[in-house]
Amino acid sequence: MANEFWLNDEQWAAIEPCLPRNQPGARRVDDRRVLSGIVHVLKSGCRWRDCPPIYGPYTTVYNRWNRWSRRKVWRELFEALRSLSPDDDFYAIDSTTAKAHRTAAGGKGGGDAGHRAVPRGAESRKSMRSATASVEPSRSK
Repeated sequence: MANEFWLNDEQWAAIEPCLPRNQPGARRVDDRRVLSGIVHVLKSGCRWRDCPPIYGPYTTVYNRWNRWSRRKVWRELFEALRSLSPDDDFYAIDSTTAKAHRTAAGGKGGGDAGHRAVPRGAESRKSMRSATASVEPSRSK
């Protein structure tokens, strides 16, 4: 698969000592594979359920991310990875999205309604409604 993410040998050597050891429970799935799956999900923004099976069971990938988040293991891992870039490059893994309301870009109809050079109220009008005009519709029978 072309969109897979895998930690390279240098990255893995830097973070492997930071990983929790001697954890109780079932036989442990390969940490490098699961960690690569976690980064894949965070980079791509896909659901945990859609994590490719090459990284292991999606439940394992999610559970590992969740446990390590509660135990603040990620901070240590990122600091270890940061040590590989001594020039203080900035790296961020973020899949945050912000949904905008459908009218945020001008609403239906498109056109240039949202990109006016002159605000709507500042246009000169040729005629104005009377301030005393009735707002209620007429009742003709």
